[in-house]
Amino acid sequence: MTICVKIISLWMSLMLTITGWFGTMPVHTLQVNKAETYQTNEGFGTSAAWWAQNVNDEAEAEKIAELLYSKENGLGLDIYRYNVGAGEKENPASIIAMESRKTESFWVKNETTGEYEFDFSRDANAVRMMDLAVKYGASKIILFCNSPHFSLTENGLGSGSSEEGRCNLPQENYGAFVDYLLAVAEHFLKEGYPVYAISPINEPQWNWGTGWVSQEGCHYSPDEATALLECFAVEMQRRNEAFKLLGPESGQMGVDSKEYEEKFYGSEILRAYCDTYSGHSYWLDGNVNEKRATGERFANEYPGLKFEMSEWCELPLTIDSTTIESGLRMANVMWEDLTMMNAVSWQSWTAVNGDGMLDYQDGDLIFYKRYFTMKQFSMIPLGAVRIGVLDSHLEKTTLKTLAYSDDAADYLIVINDTDDAQTVYLKGIYSTKTIFVTSADHDCEMVASGSLLRKTEILPKSITTIVMTKNPSL
Repeated sequence: MTICVKIISLWMSLMLTITGWFGTMPVHTLQVNKAETYQTNEGFGTSAAWWAQNVNDEAEAEKIAELLYSKENGLGLDIYRYNVGAGEKENPASIIAMESRKTESFWVKNETTGEYEFDFSRDANAVRMMDLAVKYGASKIILFCNSPHFSLTENGLGSGSSEEGRCNLPQENYGAFVDYLLAVAEHFLKEGYPVYAISPINEPQWNWGTGWVSQEGCHYSPDEATALLECFAVEMQRRNEAFKLLGPESGQMGVDSKEYEEKFYGSEILRAYCDTYSGHSYWLDGNVNEKRATGERFANEYPGLKFEMSEWCELPLTIDSTTIESGLRMANVMWEDLTMMNAVSWQSWTAVNGDGMLDYQDGDLIFYKRYFTMKQFSMIPLGAVRIGVLDSHLEKTTLKTLAYSDDAADYLIVINDTDDAQTVYLKGIYSTKTIFVTSADHDCEMVASGSLLRKTEILPKSITTIVMTKNPSL
């Protein structure tokens, strides 16, 4: 902490003490601190698995894409995560219990020759949703795999090995998997899609294929995950691919992910080629100490390398998705990941489902509170830099805050988990301050806008975003 920041913090503490002497209700004096800078925002997004493949109606697909990706009429998301399926929908040996989670692949067996060949007319619903996402503003496509295509696996299944702890992709098929996924990425890139990255592995530490099988998946040990990603890195570098390599999409950050991190960053090949580590935020909800420790380990052991949070939903789903408690649960995970893990991007799983942000039931579109929670965050533009926030209550604060800044504005998010309203005094000179609120009675609603806003009430159990437009004359 700089001397200037210490002086301001001591001053705020003194003001709080003086306020207490007079017996009045203390306010939170909040001020963004541009001398304290962190990560640059690389976007907010969501996954298209497995809902997009099941949206058959064209008008319905158009409306969903607009609600997710339009900056004028929706969330303005930046990232569309497309699932390159393992083909279990056409696998006659499939043992996946949930039909809706089986995927069509582009890799189809020619019944005449017996050889597999590409057919990019397949998985039409999900590809159409990708078209519409780009139409409405998605600037990044991430192509991810839960498993290699079933034809490449050891047991002929895309749902994992039947032997616990065994990788279902034989080492001799690593090269074929690399060629297969790169061919898919190159196809979409040539078609004009903004392919940003590929992600070949999903949650490698879990024992996919054992017990009740609900989806496609493939286990990899830390050594196997690293070796496969190295094959991708070497070939992508040889081809001078225009998109990035992401991995390993660890299913749980923290202690359970540490060996994957060490192998990933211990690889000279991956460290030279990959600047981002991808992980999921499951099972650490509210575990502040482990998240903070993981974030500090990343910062100390891997300086200059980035972390992205590429998947989260409430798991298991226990909170009514229509309630503010559901929105606050998501908001707190986002706050933890962005402040403690310094995540450069945050992506949900899934968009349209009971555990997502929207849903369709009996032909009616349903908005969950998580949708409006995402909107409170996704208004932060690409390229904005996270900065510090000074709170007069210091470590005793009952509010969670984070802020971003770009050339046009400062963006301050305030989360109030308590049952009581909190009064906030905003410091700084701005042209305008516009306040958006999600609470039990507000759905990312603009509640105030003006140049003289100083004191504002933060509602009980709410997420508030304050967009503070900068005065160009200052």
